[in-house]
Amino acid sequence: MTDDYKSVSEFYDYEPAYATRNDVEFFVDQAREAGGPVLEIGCGTGRVLIPTAQAGIEIHGLDASKTMLSKCREKLAAESPEVRSRAHLHTGDMRTFHLGKKFKLVTVPFRPFQHLITVEDQLACLATIQQHLEPDGKLILDLFNPSLKFLADESILGQERGDQPEFILPDGRSVKRRDCIAKRDLLKQVQDIELIHYVTHPDGRTERLVDAFPMRYFFRYEVEHLLVRAGFAVESVFADYEKRPYGSTYPGELIFVAKKI
Repeated sequence: MTDDYKSVSEFYDYEPAYATRNDVEFFVDQAREAGGPVLEIGCGTGRVLIPTAQAGIEIHGLDASKTMLSKCREKLAAESPEVRSRAHLHTGDMRTFHLGKKFKLVTVPFRPFQHLITVEDQLACLATIQQHLEPDGKLILDLFNPSLKFLADESILGQERGDQPEFILPDGRSVKRRDCIAKRDLLKQVQDIELIHYVTHPDGRTERLVDAFPMRYFFRYEVEHLLVRAGFAVESVFADYEKRPYGSTYPGELIFVAKKI
């Protein structure tokens, strides 16, 4: 995610789908178990980072978007000095960052790895994570598990979808979000995604804001091969944030816990 997606940054903390997402407790528990320090890649506005710092864990957040990090800093400013002292923010590219610090745990919550389209970029990211992990440190990689039925359905291409409730911003604007798969490349495993926000201003003026980006989808065993090539041993593959095993629900999530070797 970069600063090109400005409406995503602006609306992120108010999106019902993000506010009700049930992954925060999972990542906070994993951070507690590791004991810190933790590095979160794609920390955005602090949805996971701030609760982790509140739980007493030192956490560093990396994001390519200065806009998202600015919002995270605004939210941290409202926290206690103790919480603020445990949270550290960095602007950087997930493929090439250099923080000069080792971590017991690196997490990649809520799909940022799927913005890496090529194998070269994916391996570069994993190699950089490797360099920042302590010996026996762990990586948690959070992806969605693609549904074959969904991928085979061409009727959805170019169609706006979504049933999220409308939400109201502090300035009185009302927003309704939809999404669209504009195009799909089955050979490269890439979908061109559009996030569409319909905004109604208090004076009745309306806007349609579109953020478009490609997104890679992965299957279980190709990710396992990527991780092994990058020097990791896969410890667990979960289908959800309750740690149920992969395959217990379909399509479910694709959550890897891997150890540096």
